[in-house]
Amino acid sequence: MRKRLLLLSGTSLLSAVLLSLPFLVEGCSPLLLVGFVPLLIADALSEKRFFLWHYLTFVLWNAFTTFWVCNATVGGGIFAILANAFQMSLIFALFRWVKKRSHGAVAYIFLAATWTAWERFYLTSAQISWPWLVLGNGFAGTTSLVQWYEYTGTLGGSLWVWASNLAVFGLVRLIGKWKDTSVRVRSASIASTAVLLLCPPIVSILLTPGDGGSEEKLDVTIVQPNIDPYNKFGGMSQAEQNTLLLDMAAAGIDANCPNTLVLAPETFTWDIVTNDIPSSPTFRSMKEFVDAHEGTGVLFGAATRDFFQRRTPPSMTARQVREGVWRESHNSALIVEKDGRFDICHKSKLVPGVESTPYPRIFVPLDDLLGGVMGRDIGQKEVSLLNFGQIPVGCAICYESIYGEYCAGYIRKGARLLTVITNDAWWGDTPGYHQHLNYSRLRAIETRRWIARCANTGISAIIDSRGKIVSSTSWWVPEVLKGSVSLCDGQTFFVRHGDIAGRISVLVFAMILLAAVAGRFRKE
Repeated sequence: MRKRLLLLSGTSLLSAVLLSLPFLVEGCSPLLLVGFVPLLIADALSEKRFFLWHYLTFVLWNAFTTFWVCNATVGGGIFAILANAFQMSLIFALFRWVKKRSHGAVAYIFLAATWTAWERFYLTSAQISWPWLVLGNGFAGTTSLVQWYEYTGTLGGSLWVWASNLAVFGLVRLIGKWKDTSVRVRSASIASTAVLLLCPPIVSILLTPGDGGSEEKLDVTIVQPNIDPYNKFGGMSQAEQNTLLLDMAAAGIDANCPNTLVLAPETFTWDIVTNDIPSSPTFRSMKEFVDAHEGTGVLFGAATRDFFQRRTPPSMTARQVREGVWRESHNSALIVEKDGRFDICHKSKLVPGVESTPYPRIFVPLDDLLGGVMGRDIGQKEVSLLNFGQIPVGCAICYESIYGEYCAGYIRKGARLLTVITNDAWWGDTPGYHQHLNYSRLRAIETRRWIARCANTGISAIIDSRGKIVSSTSWWVPEVLKGSVSLCDGQTFFVRHGDIAGRISVLVFAMILLAAVAGRFRKE
């Protein structure tokens, strides 16, 4: 009994560490290719009572890599860790159920397909979505290994992780009966494992393009004002923040570059009413700035509001201001050009609980009983572009930059450049903002677009179409980052066809599950 406890606790901890390090330490991404092996070995040796052990593995993995969420919301962080780990454990429990009702490698194929299908659900359909630990994201710090994401997207990386883990696991099991196995079987096992581990990186090296540069470039000035978000609405007035940002922008603009896009961070201002944008003091400040600097535009984030005068609420998530007046809120991005021309878009992928109330028919009444503690932002249904002159720009607002197929939508709409505006300071000086920055590198590879990223407190960066960080700022310092980005055309296979890896996984999951259920009914 004691040996079993030591084995199970040791394998659970080892898998958790191997799965966590790629998200925490750059260069450790290959550990993902064997991260599940200790857990699979323990599963093979345990016929009963294994749920708590694989749940422990997934809790530790989630806690090691995303503990920093608790810096912004303790309750939300603990819930995210426990709930996400529980969903992972349900997948593993379903795999064990199928394993009892199938033969050979079918159950393990089912495990890989089910996990990847669940990740696709997180990325495309779920209203309560936390795809931070999608397995393919683990290569964000080692983008040289996954240049082929331009074909498969991030979920192609997830399938690679599972295929490699299962191959190594099969080889480990074969070693246990090495003498009783034929040379042909041994050779085939070693060769197939080596191919799965080594071929994707080799293909990545062969696929790595140039810097994606084109003759047509755009100058960008990225302003990192470094305003503490916890003191934003009390420490400085909005007028003072506007002056700080625009003074930094003016100092950073090169007079010899007449066509410059200035970037400011997410939720930089709160005074914009979308029913009457030109009356906003911040909008007027931005207009005066671009009118004074020929050829300049400013892209910035704003917490915006709509007001409605009506007896009934305009939507389930609208809040009542007073009798007959309702408010809808958005997390928005605006671009302001000369003579007051502007475009606006609203964030679609909202953080559950913090920004949005998921499944509103269920949770809005509950939230009302609790006094309105959840966010009620409303996002737009599909992506739209912001235009700087004749240049179409895609702008991912914070959390949206995690969603690969969603960001590909900007390119399908015609975006020649991607931007990311964010505010990562809520988490403090933790791995969170490093991970978030690196995920933008994956979006660059998937779409083969340059990315200009503006973060309130860091890290702001310019990323080329290979996912390489060309230049960046430091963390928690006011800084201006100047540079130029290439404007690209064309669409990658992933942009044109979407997440084929995820769709195939959904199909395989459904087929094997139906076969297992049908087999059980036949036996009964």
